[in-house]
Amino acid sequence: MRTKILVTILALGVLAGCSKDKYNSKPTLIYKNVNTNVLNRNQSLTFTLQVTDKEGDIQDTIWVQEVVKNCSLSGGTSFYVMPDFPATKNLKGDIQICYSYGINLDCPAIREPQCRNRNDSAVYKFWLKDKEKNISDTVTSPQIVILQ
Repeated sequence: MRTKILVTILALGVLAGCSKDKYNSKPTLIYKNVNTNVLNRNQSLTFTLQVTDKEGDIQDTIWVQEVVKNCSLSGGTSFYVMPDFPATKNLKGDIQICYSYGINLDCPAIREPQCRNRNDSAVYKFWLKDKEKNISDTVTSPQIVILQ
């Protein structure tokens, strides 16, 4: 009996492993990392996401939602137009999204915490739409603390 369960799990693992390398028309986002989990004033925040797409036509829009648990005045959703570049079949690459906090960079500014005497504890959600209007699943960052 144990052997059958082990063989079944092994077979499912092989099948799952084979299907992971296939590209889909619907873009796939994978959260990779963030440069810091505690954001101080005069720092930047940079998220790295991996994207794959069968047609490579991700040059439409990416959305970012900031969800702040401890302050309903903070947070919100923004969208950004993806840069235009030639589409390549079976595209796989990284997307970096950055924000600046209290400094002037080429990154959009992050709002400082809106609730008095309280740091923001936020998670960031990302999703993307390609030129054919296919929308990726949403990926979520770990908690980021934005210090007052």
